[in-house]
Amino acid sequence: MSRVAIELIPRDRQSLNADLALLRQIAPTVETINLPDLLRLPLRSWEGAALAQNHGYTAIPHIRAVDIAPDAPLPCAEQEGISEVLVIAGDPPPDATHQVWPNSSAQIIARYRREAPHLTVYAAFDPYRRAPWQELEDLKRKRDAGAAGFFTQPLFDQRMFELSASWLERDRVFWGLSPVIGPKSRAYWERVNHVVFPHDFDPSLEANIAFARSLLAEIRRRNENAYLMPLRVSLDSYLGPLSDLLKG
Repeated sequence: MSRVAIELIPRDRQSLNADLALLRQIAPTVETINLPDLLRLPLRSWEGAALAQNHGYTAIPHIRAVDIAPDAPLPCAEQEGISEVLVIAGDPPPDATHQVWPNSSAQIIARYRREAPHLTVYAAFDPYRRAPWQELEDLKRKRDAGAAGFFTQPLFDQRMFELSASWLERDRVFWGLSPVIGPKSRAYWERVNHVVFPHDFDPSLEANIAFARSLLAEIRRRNENAYLMPLRVSLDSYLGPLSDLLKG
């Protein structure tokens, strides 16, 4: 496997520092942290990236395209130690006081390529939220804008992985994995992200770990990349049983 990243939510400085220290114990071979940018939290992704760097990690902060004003500087373009960013479209803000602009991901990716060519810029791929032809058209726009590769929405089905791999066969890809434990977690993914789970999906921790082991082994066989998003579970309960597969 080329690289493995762990996505950690930067809730606040104390909890993120604790997660980073624990991760070093659980999976000492992991070198990359992927950081979402959530407006409901006080810590922005690039601030979390600085903390991850303090712990010796390479950090990939998310950048919300809709947050960037036409004449505003690009986030992380001059931040010391940052060499990679992930540009996402960005969900609507939680309240009207946060101003947004009608930017597409492709437009902001193109700005990074023009104004910060030293950065590697990734884009998002989501096979669930829209019709496949819409997502494939968007993939082309992002490639043409200069995206160096794609981070996928977490996948929960071997067949969806194979289908997505056929669409992304010429791209650099970080394949997403995340545990879905119990009916509430499953309902969240179905409602918010429009995920269609396989009919035999098992929302137990053991089944999620088994699926992750299987998919990580396949990703390793293909010499591709992965990122894991341990939502609503303790880091050690999910990542501990997978630690032998988290080596780059």
